[in-house]
Amino acid sequence: MLSERIEVKGLLPSELEAVMVENGLERFRGRQVAQWMYGRGTTDFGDMTNLSVPTREKLSERMNILDLERVTAEEASDGSAMKFLFQMPDGGRIESVLMREGKRRTLCVSSQIGCPLDCSFCATGKMGLVRNLSSAEIIDQVIQARKVLADREDDLTNVVMMGMGEPLLNLDAVAKATALMNLDYGPSISNRRITVSTAGHVPGIYRLIENGQKVMLAVSLNATTDALRNEIMPINKRWPIKELLDAAADYQMFNGRRITFEYVLLGGLNDSVDDAKALVKLVRRIPSKVNVIPWNPIDGEDYDRPGEDRIRVFVDTIAEAQLTVTIRYSKGTEITAGCGQLYQKWNAS
Repeated sequence: MLSERIEVKGLLPSELEAVMVENGLERFRGRQVAQWMYGRGTTDFGDMTNLSVPTREKLSERMNILDLERVTAEEASDGSAMKFLFQMPDGGRIESVLMREGKRRTLCVSSQIGCPLDCSFCATGKMGLVRNLSSAEIIDQVIQARKVLADREDDLTNVVMMGMGEPLLNLDAVAKATALMNLDYGPSISNRRITVSTAGHVPGIYRLIENGQKVMLAVSLNATTDALRNEIMPINKRWPIKELLDAAADYQMFNGRRITFEYVLLGGLNDSVDDAKALVKLVRRIPSKVNVIPWNPIDGEDYDRPGEDRIRVFVDTIAEAQLTVTIRYSKGTEITAGCGQLYQKWNAS
């Protein structure tokens, strides 16, 4: 039965080699299988033509290559984003978003089905946590996006772990998947082009340092006081702003590259000039950049999206303090593919 077969997608090349030996095959077959799976996106051992027929038959009998069911692929009218809805073998569902900007092709990847953190401005948090994704389920999002791009004679350039879930609560699988993204015969995406985002899980940031991969780090900050952050991001009650910023500073020292601070603008709550000045005071000690994200509406929340003039004043206040700041207008909001909107549409349908 399929469930009794060994799932080989999501395994590192060294792990694949060990599996081959355990099943009476030559060690080097592990690298060959890895090249087919991660480089070409092959999901059928029968298509691996540099393996003998008996080897392919043995692999098919004993092993499985995950191929997530793509339920929908919905593209924004301007071509700037495509949202994928995937179904897991157990029936769980996740979304990932492919974004196009200039020469960059960035995939926003999910790490969990749902999320336990319940940030008030995010649709995914309304699900609660269903379960963590496996390394196979994470890397397959990347492989499938590359297939879509290959059909258009294009390829993936960047990955952001900013989809459904808190990546640092599933770090073992995330770390393995990002290592697979690095493979030069696979996606070949360097750590400088992989960003792991966190809502503020401080122990996870230190585990990321211990892991040693040096991926880029984004911190979803969104408030300049513990009182407000406690209200909109309950994780702050466990790890308040000072602890979070200290951890971010330590990660920057380890990585040597700038931290990204994400700041979702909620009209009338955190978008004043004083808020902008307070944000500058908080983060200026850390080599960093600030991404300002006007809130994207979700069902069941009555936050306001600030007007363009108010957004501009907020951003200009930060820029005047000589900090790097960018307005991130979410791509694909018409297909609910924007920041904070994942899960909303298919849950309602």
